[in-house]
Amino acid sequence: MNSNLKSFFKDNKINYILHKHPAVFTVEESSKIIKGIPGLRTKSLFLKDEDSRFYLITLPGQKRLNIKFLKFYFKIKELNFASPEELKNKLNTTPGSVSPLAILNSQSVQFILDQEVWNADIVQCHPDINTETLEIASQDFKKFYNILPGKKSVIEIPAEEQNG
Repeated sequence: MNSNLKSFFKDNKINYILHKHPAVFTVEESSKIIKGIPGLRTKSLFLKDEDSRFYLITLPGQKRLNIKFLKFYFKIKELNFASPEELKNKLNTTPGSVSPLAILNSQSVQFILDQEVWNADIVQCHPDINTETLEIASQDFKKFYNILPGKKSVIEIPAEEQNG
């Protein structure tokens, strides 16, 4: 975990438990490699719309993002994954290491948090490096969210329906 994030947590009295592990790049990989950490495993996706507005979306790790719902909800015509270069430029992180904590690196990116993550007793997320996972209790995760400046939303994102 980088020193800026450590300082942010210390300054704001946000408690966490740090778990180190081999590098993981996907939720599927993390499910196989990372065992025994309590809480809801999350994933964070970095998207941009047709007007080059950026969105960091955090949802439960096993939930498929319903992009059609987000486009309707936010009245967006196009919503696509941002490039690795845009991710580095806007959130100072890389693919595989994206987490809700990356929002601390930008006030221009809109943060969207799924209601299920908000309601979780314990949240798991990377501290912007994919060789570590933080275990954060609900009250501390909510404290983090409430401190954040900029545009943010907690919404219930329905899972994308899978074609059978």
